[in-house]
Amino acid sequence: MGRIYDNYVRSYCLDREKDKEFFDLIADLYDSEEVQSLKQYPQHSTINRLDHITSVTYTAYCWAKKAGLDVRATVRAAILHDLFYYDWHDPAMWHRPHGYKHPRFALENARVLNPDITPKEENIILRHMFPLTVVPPKYREGWVVTMCDKYCATKELLIADRKGARRRFEERLKTLSGGNDHV
Repeated sequence: MGRIYDNYVRSYCLDREKDKEFFDLIADLYDSEEVQSLKQYPQHSTINRLDHITSVTYTAYCWAKKAGLDVRATVRAAILHDLFYYDWHDPAMWHRPHGYKHPRFALENARVLNPDITPKEENIILRHMFPLTVVPPKYREGWVVTMCDKYCATKELLIADRKGARRRFEERLKTLSGGNDHV
């Protein structure tokens, strides 16, 4: 299996002690009531939004670390990139077209949750839907979050809709988690 895939799968069996460095960067945001409330919203098929942002954040963390990028800005923006409080599958017109609008909603909510958000983190959140949103990310860290978001969304849909992909995911998860069931 590829390294990116393994990072994606590992995001489903993270451990606060073993992954202390990762959680130290995001714990204040991740543990907040606002971020934890995202588990109530579906994101891609059977995956909830909290699981999605955790996967994107951990995958981006591994990539940014390997590339020598600003890991802190990468993960703090990634954990907030989909911080909106509605089910985007709902046909309500006020948030349509969702793909274009939700980065701004997420940024507004991120500013409330984290008043010390940096301009780099703001840009990463606002531009994570490129190329759907026309303006690309300004920073390499933004490209990492954008690509990880697309990668994780694709995996989530495949795992939910294809039995073979689900079986391979569960087998790899069991291997990476030491045999413990986490999903």
